[in-house]
Amino acid sequence: MNNHARHLPANERRAVTVEAVVELAGSQNPSEITTAAIAKHMHLTQGALFRHFPSKDAIWQAVMEWVAERLLNRIDRAAQGIDSTLAAMEAMFMSHVEFVAEHPGVPRMMFSELQRAESTPAKRMVQMLIQRYGERLHHLIEKGKASGELSPSLDKEAAATLFIGTIQGLVMQSLLAGEVERMRRDAPRVFAIYRRGIGSTP
Repeated sequence: MNNHARHLPANERRAVTVEAVVELAGSQNPSEITTAAIAKHMHLTQGALFRHFPSKDAIWQAVMEWVAERLLNRIDRAAQGIDSTLAAMEAMFMSHVEFVAEHPGVPRMMFSELQRAESTPAKRMVQMLIQRYGERLHHLIEKGKASGELSPSLDKEAAATLFIGTIQGLVMQSLLAGEVERMRRDAPRVFAIYRRGIGSTP
């Protein structure tokens, strides 16, 4: 972020601010990211920042909207044109892991928001993201059951929860290890176990 950030149109300035927060969250605790730190990172004054966002909560909401839009678009693109339910789910799984590996600050921010006791616009956005993600998985799972690719007795709610929870587990392990590459390395083996669990019995 340099002098270029000082002279951007409003929409671009907001987008650059969001990207700055995601970048900062990759290296520090999101709850400790202040508007002063964001402004400093962008080489702006806090006053310049607040011309585009009325509050820190508004910035966080914009960040979560950015995350939701990009993650859902990415998993949609990954599954597009794949007839096999299991192959489509694997493509979604790997693309989600790749998204997190590229933006390690994202899960830090999501976990931070979900731990807050009060309801905030950013927290509601995270909850909506998980709901919309689940709906996509439910649709795929029903399609797989109908085609015989998945077990007809498969509990779609539990299968969707396990899918998302498995990714969250990989993320937590990589955060604990301080090694983002661990997700990429472990994801194929972990999905192989999930795949065997939901597939139809030979």
